[in-house]
Amino acid sequence: MARAKTPSYVLTLKLNIEPFQKHKLAKRFEIARNMYNACLGELYKRYKTLKQSKRYKSICKMEKGKQRNKLFSALNKEFGLAEYSLHEFVRPMQHHFKHYIDAFTSQKIATRAFRAFEKLMYKQGKKIRFKRDGEIYSVEGKSNATGIRYKDGNVVWNGMVLRTVVKKKDAYAHLALKDKVKFVRIKREWLKNKWVYYTQLILEGVPPIKYDSGGVKDRKPIEKRVGIDIGTSTVAICSESKVILTELAPSVVDLGKKIRKIQRAMDRSKRTSNPLKFKKDGTINPNNKDKWTFSKRYLKKKYQLKECQRFNKVKRKQDHEMLSNLILSLGSDIFVETMSFKGLQRRNKETTVNKQGKFNKKKRFGRTISQHAPSMFLDILNRKLGYMGKELKKVNTHRIKASQYNHFTNTYHKKSLHQRWNDFGFCRIQRDLYSAFLLMNCKDSL
Repeated sequence: MARAKTPSYVLTLKLNIEPFQKHKLAKRFEIARNMYNACLGELYKRYKTLKQSKRYKSICKMEKGKQRNKLFSALNKEFGLAEYSLHEFVRPMQHHFKHYIDAFTSQKIATRAFRAFEKLMYKQGKKIRFKRDGEIYSVEGKSNATGIRYKDGNVVWNGMVLRTVVKKKDAYAHLALKDKVKFVRIKREWLKNKWVYYTQLILEGVPPIKYDSGGVKDRKPIEKRVGIDIGTSTVAICSESKVILTELAPSVVDLGKKIRKIQRAMDRSKRTSNPLKFKKDGTINPNNKDKWTFSKRYLKKKYQLKECQRFNKVKRKQDHEMLSNLILSLGSDIFVETMSFKGLQRRNKETTVNKQGKFNKKKRFGRTISQHAPSMFLDILNRKLGYMGKELKKVNTHRIKASQYNHFTNTYHKKSLHQRWNDFGFCRIQRDLYSAFLLMNCKDSL
């Protein structure tokens, strides 16, 4: 699918859903889930057939380059591993459910499945997860002309008219609704034991300027430099007027213990309700094809687990949005080091032994990164810079080595991870803040 040529942003509005419409929407979301899983299953079959072909094996032996990529691309199209061939596959299903799902929405579902499967094809993931019952949270169209569309303050979809809630005093929403609607998404969230539905309007342009009590807020970018030294759980910020060392997403609560208790209770309930689905050693019996049975207690615990995960997700995003606004108030010329957070998430492959003769843990920063989401913070900051026609200036970590450099002596000194202060003899400076200061003073050539 081609990338958007014009800038866009999202306006989220709550939907005022009638009880009879909730049942209809639940049915349509379930049909969309089955379509998605069917597309993934078909892609798996085609990919398996492709890998068994002699041509695929011969191309794999070739040297990496443009010629090899062209041959792979041609082979993928021949075996139906292309986005538009999947649109053809989903068409008969859409005709069968034409009173529920329109053609554009079904194509978007197929595209979504193909984008997910691409990660497996290009070795960016090990497997693709199929959507379980209730696990699909959004459906969207391709344009505002047909299918799911926004019209006269309502979302219209195959005979259903869903009313949007726009408050009279919400100046931001009223200004945003003047922009052209590219396409519409219907989203649902599990909130306090029930589904709550929203619409996301993808609008053309940049977000409108918000109003305050004193008039219009000034959005002119501040042409000043800011250096950011980001870690797995903290961020150091240095500007010409201010330095900040803070925790990423401080409002996020560590609910690990509570989540583990809920998951153990769910597991006990599941084993009690389905004794024949498990072997004597406790593993699942693949030969038993009976339907899974879940008690009311299990479902109650499942909803509690969803609420715990939703709470932290909302708090995390809110903290990142607030911190990114604070940074933009300091300057819009922002420098940051390149970081491989995926690499930091992976377990250590080497087995090491400590001084006591015990094996060291192979765990690294997976849980910390999951809780504080540093990559998500950088994405939010880069998105907001994009509205000003700017972007994050990413400095090569291996070339700059900000954490090792001493600008007084123009030398590098490697430090261990636990050393958090730089001692220059006449003063001591916090390591992360000093790195942020050095990044702020990088040349424009990076």
